[in-house]
Amino acid sequence: MCADTPEYKQTLNLPRTDFPMRAGLPKREPEWLERWARIGVYDRLREKEGRESFTLHDGPPYANGNLHIGHALNKTIKDMIVRSHQMMGFDARYIPGWDCHGLPIEWKIEEQYRKKGRNKDDVPINEFRGECRAFAEHWVDIQREEFKRLGITGNWDNPYLTMDFHAERVIAEEFMKFLMNGTLYQGSKPVMWSPVEQTALAEAEVEYHDKDSFTIWVKFKVVGTGDATLDSAQVVIWTTTPWTMPSNKAVVYGADISYGLYEVTGRPEECWANIGDRYILADNLAADVLGRARLDDTMYRRLCDVTQDDLAKITLTHPLNGAEGAEGQWDDIRDFRAADFVTDTEGTGFVHCAPSHGLEEYELYRDLGMLEQVITYNVNPDGRFRDDLPFFGGKAILKPNGKEGNANAAVIDKLAEVGGLLARGKIKHSYPHSWRSKAPVIYRNTPQWFAAIDKPVGDGQDTYGTTIRERALTEIDNVNWTPKSGRNRLHSMMEARPDWVLSRQRAWGVPLTCFTKKGALPTDDDFLLRNPQVNRRITSTFEAEGADAWYDEGAKQRFLEGIVNPDDYDQVMDILDVWFDSGSTHAFTLRDRPDGTEDGIADVYMEGTDQHRGWFHSSLLQAVGTMGRAPYRNVVTHGFTLDAKGMKMSKSIGNTIVPQKVVDQYGADILRLWVAQTDYTADQRIGPEILKGVADSYRRLRNTMRYMLGSLADFTEADRTDPADMPELEQWVLHRLAELDVTVREGYAAFDFQKVLSAVFNFATVDLSAFYFDVRKDALYCDGDTARRRAARTVLDILFHRLTTWLAPILVFTMEEVWLERFPGDDSSVHLVDMPETPSSWRNDEIVQKWSGLRGARRVVTAALEVQRTEKVIGASLEAAPIVFVEDADLAAKLQSVPFEDLCITSQITITSDPAPAEAFRLTDVPGVAVLFEKAEGSKCARCWKVLPDVGRHTHPSVCGRCNTALG
Repeated sequence: MCADTPEYKQTLNLPRTDFPMRAGLPKREPEWLERWARIGVYDRLREKEGRESFTLHDGPPYANGNLHIGHALNKTIKDMIVRSHQMMGFDARYIPGWDCHGLPIEWKIEEQYRKKGRNKDDVPINEFRGECRAFAEHWVDIQREEFKRLGITGNWDNPYLTMDFHAERVIAEEFMKFLMNGTLYQGSKPVMWSPVEQTALAEAEVEYHDKDSFTIWVKFKVVGTGDATLDSAQVVIWTTTPWTMPSNKAVVYGADISYGLYEVTGRPEECWANIGDRYILADNLAADVLGRARLDDTMYRRLCDVTQDDLAKITLTHPLNGAEGAEGQWDDIRDFRAADFVTDTEGTGFVHCAPSHGLEEYELYRDLGMLEQVITYNVNPDGRFRDDLPFFGGKAILKPNGKEGNANAAVIDKLAEVGGLLARGKIKHSYPHSWRSKAPVIYRNTPQWFAAIDKPVGDGQDTYGTTIRERALTEIDNVNWTPKSGRNRLHSMMEARPDWVLSRQRAWGVPLTCFTKKGALPTDDDFLLRNPQVNRRITSTFEAEGADAWYDEGAKQRFLEGIVNPDDYDQVMDILDVWFDSGSTHAFTLRDRPDGTEDGIADVYMEGTDQHRGWFHSSLLQAVGTMGRAPYRNVVTHGFTLDAKGMKMSKSIGNTIVPQKVVDQYGADILRLWVAQTDYTADQRIGPEILKGVADSYRRLRNTMRYMLGSLADFTEADRTDPADMPELEQWVLHRLAELDVTVREGYAAFDFQKVLSAVFNFATVDLSAFYFDVRKDALYCDGDTARRRAARTVLDILFHRLTTWLAPILVFTMEEVWLERFPGDDSSVHLVDMPETPSSWRNDEIVQKWSGLRGARRVVTAALEVQRTEKVIGASLEAAPIVFVEDADLAAKLQSVPFEDLCITSQITITSDPAPAEAFRLTDVPGVAVLFEKAEGSKCARCWKVLPDVGRHTHPSVCGRCNTALG
């Protein structure tokens, strides 16, 4: 440390900079945002020629509310990907986008209607759609400004919106490709249905929550076997959806399950079993089932095996068969057969089948060609039983508010009345709920439109596979996944997924632009109108007027007149699944826009892990169905953001973190630094204490940059030194930069920001602040115009250009502030420059090996001096002249080849290979090096504070020879 004496302080080369220690980010960041907008940074980057394009395609958020911390994480990761690739020499493009159609927005408008006592069905559809559009526009504008405040770069003036007319035209066009290639069909099958919202839902629109459900054990009478033992028995089933019992059409059993016939021999007072009753049950489950009926093991006996041959003889009757007032509704015989989905791990070993409300049962009877016999239509869109259903007409599975309706209770009571129940209870289990209304969903058989994923696409000739599933599975292995587990997750989903339900019974979206032949069946070849001329007429209209044109009066005649007879066709009025909208965004963004890509494929899709069943999934299905291959080359996935304790964030708990509040308190760069510090591929935590730790890391980085700025004041090209002429210490720093350059570029290329930040932060705080800067302060402050000082300043300049550009994708505001402190100007910006190339010739393994030994020995010296400082023997290390005992002669020679006293920040130092005395200081992890403390001899230089024998013997009084030369 140099002296702070009046006569010499002004002669020192002390750091000079206006760069403040306190960042003041919340106030300063908006100024830089305005500046970037004014000078058009994003557009100017597009003007750079000869660059390979790199495009991150934005997964569209819904335009329906303020941002949450998950949005901030998501968009910040995307921004770091785009900025880092731009600064590595790419033309990195980012077009922000929004999902503007679908249930989330429509639901908001319906909520407004309900508050005003309005009925959506009384409003003309295009008026309603107009309100949805205005709502989306409002939130796009708000979210855009919130995203920009986080420092996100991109084409904000021209984002993509799924409700733009061109987008609606392309979405319809992409749907028509399914229409024309033969994969579109209308079928009636069970789909997840929201009675509250009265529409089908995709898996990605469903979330799972615990639910208390009624559970019942129901008896089906065995009839017509001709075997008196069996004909007196009953088959018992178990279900957690009593409301499906009126739709029962069959019972199935397992071909490899052991069954027995059990007879009741005793009973308690309150019990639905009777002495003499005989039940067929899976042997592994019999004790549990009979226990549920309040029968202990003294109240029943196992009579005999019930073999597969015995089961094959059995036919059953519904428990409500013959019930007075049923009008024959349940009098037909129930089908009874083996099925491979039956197990003996839960239930009774038998499964009740209502194929209208269960996908496995539906597929079983579809494959048997028996759907006509087993499909029912007992449940209306609002979740009520059809009015004419005996006993249960009008009963609701759910109330309009999503709470339990009266259907389950009515069914249970009726079954008990007719003697059809063996037991009842309740169970808490994970159950699907609509993510929008939060109400439970049901499986309900309805006519829907599907894309067949196992049917040959077109003529079936394609190098990627003949079906959508084959193509998707092929393409999954052609994509790079970060983390790698994403591949396995999507692959397993794609292997098992059913046909894609494309239709929704809602109003706000792109319609299924197709027509059906009146009187034709869905299985007929001419059921769907496949006419290219009609398709072109529709899409050209959508381009000019938007999808609202489909709902205008006379739309059918407008689109069909002059091509086919409009009276021969019905217009389909369902809208497309909103996941088809977002899955199609590659077509109107990457393919159609001038700032898109040449091949319509994105370099990166990046979203949360839930999008393996959402956007990643639907985009892959849509793209392989229309162009044969995936729309992305890389898929990057982040986890969910939890609170500091690892709990899911919830407004009701009060543990949410609002991005705007973090920005207002700390600044966006602190939030961005938090993102870069986390392993975003897993779930990450955030909270006040975590943010304080991030802010501390930020201050350390900021001080590193501030020190460089101060030490580079007035640096010019005349000061620049060739690396070959630099001292070894500077050459060691350059080697570390060459190593780091590889780490940084590899990390950014692999989207691993934690790796980049960890490497740069450790370098800045350990190698630079705690070592290099500490060592070189003396030369920088006290030397005159020496070769050593010029070399150090050259290295600082080299460090400056690399650290600012390496950190600019993360700390976008701070690195801009740092850059402008050195390079002010109306057109100057760190975001307009690339990371400088770092010569591989700077690598010097010999120096690294040598300096590894030097730094180890230095640690022993500094630790020994710290003991003396703690004991107040000395106040500063410059008062010391330690003796360093080194057993290894080669290491001793290396220490003597450099000014080791400068490295240890002592005034003098002695290196010796003599044996170290017992009292010498040692560190166990640096064997062979010991230090004996001695005080420095001489007087303290009034300028540099070193204690040297020559102080006071020069022209300038009270200074050493070095300072005397500097003073001239």
